[in-house]
Amino acid sequence: MSEPQQIKVVDAFDLDDELRSLLKPGEMVRDAQGRRKRLPRYFYEIPTHDAAIQIRLTPHFGINEFILVDLKEAQRLQQFPRYIPCAVRLLAFFLEQFRTVAGASIHIAVNGGYRSPAHKMSINATEHMWGTAADIYRIGPNILKTQELIAKFNDVAEELSDDVTVMKYGHDTGISVDDHVHIDLGYVTVVPREISEDRMEVPQENRPRFAFEERRRRERRAPQIAVTANNKSE
Repeated sequence: MSEPQQIKVVDAFDLDDELRSLLKPGEMVRDAQGRRKRLPRYFYEIPTHDAAIQIRLTPHFGINEFILVDLKEAQRLQQFPRYIPCAVRLLAFFLEQFRTVAGASIHIAVNGGYRSPAHKMSINATEHMWGTAADIYRIGPNILKTQELIAKFNDVAEELSDDVTVMKYGHDTGISVDDHVHIDLGYVTVVPREISEDRMEVPQENRPRFAFEERRRRERRAPQIAVTANNKSE
């Protein structure tokens, strides 16, 4: 059996000044309708390109698929270690279900996963900045450039959950799409169980706060199964 995958969970207030200025943890930003949203504070730290490929969030989605960017992203954030909000695991879980119902592989576009607040496409608050949105350009052999295909897979996504939002086919930037399927789960933030929140929202000199989360489903379920078995035997 391979070693458990460990991902470093960081409080972005513990990162250096440049990274904090780019990630803007806890800051308020406005969406296209003027509503204020608080940016994520807790991130996964991805140390290397190889680690990004190896770390699996679900059976069919690696963390590398959510951090593919081009030169529109701030230069520092194109370098490793890379950072992505912890809520990305919820997005991966949903996309895994979406993949099953669609019956084909799902391909996320470059810049179609996480975008930092410093990204040139991050004009207003969008769910991409929370790690809870994906732009899908291909499903199986289908390139999503027609109204028929986009509408078809929008229906698939919406049938899975009332918490999912899609964009209809059209040519109005930010309102509709004409070359991909946009799926988002809203402005979701996650506080990992490994993190303690008993601290001020300022950098803590000489007191780095981070933890490692281990994701091994069988190992996590084993104690619960044992308890259930004991209950049945009583």
